[in-house]
Amino acid sequence: MAASIQDYFHTQFNAAPAVIARAPGRLEFIGNHLDYNGGPVLGAAIDRYVSVAVAARADERVVLVSEAQEDRVETSLEIISPASGATSWGNYPLGMLKVMRDAGMRARHGFNLAVSNDLPIGAGLSSSAAIELATGYALAALYGFAIDRKGIAMLGRAAENTFVGMPCGILDQGCSAFGKAGALVLIDCAVNDFSTRPLPAGTHFWVFNTQKKHALIDSFYATRNRECMESAEILRRADAALPNLAAATEAQVEVARDALGLARYKRALHVVRETARVRDTLEALDRGDARRTGANLTASHESSRTLFENSCGELDFLVERVTALPGVFGARLSGGGFGGAVMAFTDSSFSREAAGRLVADYAARFGNAPAIFHAQTGDGAGVLSRA
Repeated sequence: MAASIQDYFHTQFNAAPAVIARAPGRLEFIGNHLDYNGGPVLGAAIDRYVSVAVAARADERVVLVSEAQEDRVETSLEIISPASGATSWGNYPLGMLKVMRDAGMRARHGFNLAVSNDLPIGAGLSSSAAIELATGYALAALYGFAIDRKGIAMLGRAAENTFVGMPCGILDQGCSAFGKAGALVLIDCAVNDFSTRPLPAGTHFWVFNTQKKHALIDSFYATRNRECMESAEILRRADAALPNLAAATEAQVEVARDALGLARYKRALHVVRETARVRDTLEALDRGDARRTGANLTASHESSRTLFENSCGELDFLVERVTALPGVFGARLSGGGFGGAVMAFTDSSFSREAAGRLVADYAARFGNAPAIFHAQTGDGAGVLSRA
């Protein structure tokens, strides 16, 4: 791996980049699968980043390279369409190019673009949103396109939904755009309102990456999305004014249990209870109550395991074991699920040695060791330098 994104860009294109931008990965703190259901979610940008370097070309070619991918992506401004297979990683930057042009950005020439990152890919830390936002800021600077944090988050989601084909909400892009060191990002997904809340003093994040990649597009993510949309439609038969599933009450879900059927009933129950947990967590954070906050995180994972059914044995093992350790307030899967990472919310006494013992237990059970890292909150996406 190159010492810096500048060095990597130079080795690939024998030139210096004109713009360098970066965007952080994110941890989903609590609010699992609430974003596309119109609920409140809490997340955090972390101090692990995707960096993008870009420079203009004299022609209309678009060339993409990544330190994490063997295959180079080459196309032109006139042929921007999703790829499959080994070059599908390029759909994230190409999707941003497409939606930004649709939003009025004038791309008068092609570009070379290089991607470097220290985010584990497929670990539930949303490297995809980070690539989108870093690309968005880099291209906006290159082409002189004015954009703000909310705008770039919304365009990132549009790229994911319409170009990549992932029916996600705004959580990933919102946290990456609005992240702030020492704070959580609160998103009211019903109205796309973004704000920050301070973390309790002395608290930390430890991330355990199972390295079981969750290929969400090819997994059950779209099925869960569809089940939630269907649940909302069924509940609207009794309340036509219901704006989204997260706005429903548990009583409404119980009344409609037979009409929903077992799977949709469980998904809806998770959504309404998770919404209540987020609101309770906000009150706990206002009091600086890390213990109550942690209890909500662990309850959230249990709901993901039993009601939303987007966990797996590896994630459940990690949550069960880590929450039994001293210094841990709570833990849960972070992200879409079906693999990826567990986030543990701890005090300063939790150590790498304790994490290492858990990793050894996990390896004895599953045959491979999860990657661990101690994550700090970080600032949101932006341009680092311009030539």
